[in-house]
Amino acid sequence: MAVEESEQVFPELESEENLIASVRHIVKVLGSKKNLTSDAKKILADLGSQLSSMNIQSEEEEGKKGKREDDIDEGDEDEEGEEDIGAIEERIGLIEEKIMRWEEDRSMIWDMGPEEGFEYLNAANEARKLIEKLESLHLSKEDQEYKCLQKAYSVLQTAMAHLEEKFSNLLIQNRQPFEPEYVSFRSMEEDAADGNSIVSLGDESFEESLRRDSVSRGSEEHVIELVHPAVIPDLRCIANLLFASNYVQECSQAYTIVRRDALDECLFILEMERLSIEDVLKMEWGSLNSKIKRWIWAVKIFVRVYLPSERSLSDQIFGEGEPVSQACFVDASKASILQLLNFGEAMSIGPHQPEKLFRILDMYEVLADLMPDIDALYSDEVGSSVNFECHEVLKRLGDCVRITFLEFKHVIDTNPSTTPLVGGGIHPLAKYVMNYLRTLTDYSESLNHLLKDQEEEDAVSLSPDTSPGTEEDNRSQGGSHDRFPSMALQFLSVALVLESNLEEKSKLYKDTSLQHLFLMNNIHYMAEKVKGSELRIIFGDEWIRKHNWKFQQHELKYERASWSSILNLLKDEGVHSNSVSKSLLKEKLRSFYLGFEDIYRIQTAWLVPDLQLRADLRISISLKVIQAYRPFVGKLCNHMSDRYIRYTADDLENYLLDFFEGSQQLLQNPIRR
Repeated sequence: MAVEESEQVFPELESEENLIASVRHIVKVLGSKKNLTSDAKKILADLGSQLSSMNIQSEEEEGKKGKREDDIDEGDEDEEGEEDIGAIEERIGLIEEKIMRWEEDRSMIWDMGPEEGFEYLNAANEARKLIEKLESLHLSKEDQEYKCLQKAYSVLQTAMAHLEEKFSNLLIQNRQPFEPEYVSFRSMEEDAADGNSIVSLGDESFEESLRRDSVSRGSEEHVIELVHPAVIPDLRCIANLLFASNYVQECSQAYTIVRRDALDECLFILEMERLSIEDVLKMEWGSLNSKIKRWIWAVKIFVRVYLPSERSLSDQIFGEGEPVSQACFVDASKASILQLLNFGEAMSIGPHQPEKLFRILDMYEVLADLMPDIDALYSDEVGSSVNFECHEVLKRLGDCVRITFLEFKHVIDTNPSTTPLVGGGIHPLAKYVMNYLRTLTDYSESLNHLLKDQEEEDAVSLSPDTSPGTEEDNRSQGGSHDRFPSMALQFLSVALVLESNLEEKSKLYKDTSLQHLFLMNNIHYMAEKVKGSELRIIFGDEWIRKHNWKFQQHELKYERASWSSILNLLKDEGVHSNSVSKSLLKEKLRSFYLGFEDIYRIQTAWLVPDLQLRADLRISISLKVIQAYRPFVGKLCNHMSDRYIRYTADDLENYLLDFFEGSQQLLQNPIRR
């Protein structure tokens, strides 16, 4: 209803109805003030609703006092009855005149001020009361009052159709714009750029490209005004009259249609387009990745902000806790929430590719976090179908997580081994797997819960040295396996599969030394990744110790395979003997130089990426080589000229600094073969 200026002269307070009308006018004038707070507006709106409700309720009680005790006098029944018919006909005529006069120009009724609109409501309410009174007489078609009843029916029907239309128009014309200014989302250009980076096995940039977007789980419920608060009393008053006149279904349908369109518009503002499951399954991953992030952002706003606001609106109009309020809310919101769930279901059905696991986990976690809100919003029987669908989609996403994780392990196990990695450095598969596992630790609670079903099945596949350990071991490791037992078991299983695959890849090298260098590099990398990240909580310190020992064993085996043969040439057997052949000594020294030059040429091209490991390995080699070479050369000088000595001990030590850089080098002026 239109609000007039506050200076308007109030009508005389001749009756309780005029008093109520004047108070309602004050409420509306104050409600339109721009400097009022939202809390003040809501209080005024509630006051108006109570006043209008009190008016209709009092009228209903008045109509139930007696069937005809006010109209028929026991002493002169026939005469009074004739007068009653005349009064009834006159009364229905006045009501019809008011209703039909206003029907000629509907817009004018509600623009002339609150009094005009309130008089229209009173006229319609009088028709309703008159119908109730006449119906209580149990009239037959021959009774004169029956014609009045039919006429009242017609008048009330006209008024109800107008009020139903006005109810819809008030909802539409006073709808508040939905602008989620309190939330932020990265530009779609950034999404598109990020979505184009598809990570696959063997991608060496995996560590840099795989960064989990932050998913805020602490956003609080925020109720906003979806309809201008000044019209809430009018909407409630009209709804009360429609309900009292047995137009519950018509009023509910009008409300549902308008609010369903508003919810559709909300999803449009959030840029959540309507996609079928087939549309999602056909989508390229780059585009789909962007839409998943948009969905995660939108579903939080929709459930935490828009749906509570929608529920609040229906409660304000139809009454908090009223069945019709919940029914209208559910009917209005059902299609929109199911549209959001449909996208989640499509993602759970799609191909279970390992690169999708993180996004599926994001979707699972945000939906799981919202489930208490959804349970509260759709708590009763009328909302049970929506509640059930939400739980079903959550379950399907959880199943998808489990299946995708198992697919991830299967992909590692079957990753082909055809060409050896040049230089024996860290294999891309090792980088991929360890960074993948490290990123999964962000989802430890959820993943531990979801992988629980696989715990017993996979426990058999683990060897004793990779099992989670005894209770005493767990305590010594800080209780890591106690916190995430299912996740620990699965991660240990993945690490075991990775090691097995790396063993197979090492066999592609013909050089035994390079096989051990390759395994040394990769097992050291795995141990360092676990030690320096949240993976330590999952794997435990005992695992780290065992794998430190493993890579050290491969380091020793590399040294033996590479250096034992040439270091044997420097053993001092026979050097002190006078009978030793000078030619034999020269041949031993020459063979050593040739062997060193070959190792230099080959192993400068090999790679040890970890700087500390590279330095430690050089020191270890240098100690063995120099400690054997320096005394051998010193004693050799007693038997022959030093012109046969091509390199000093310092020269060899400096040459060893060129090893494992991944760039092949040659010594200057090597010995001719």
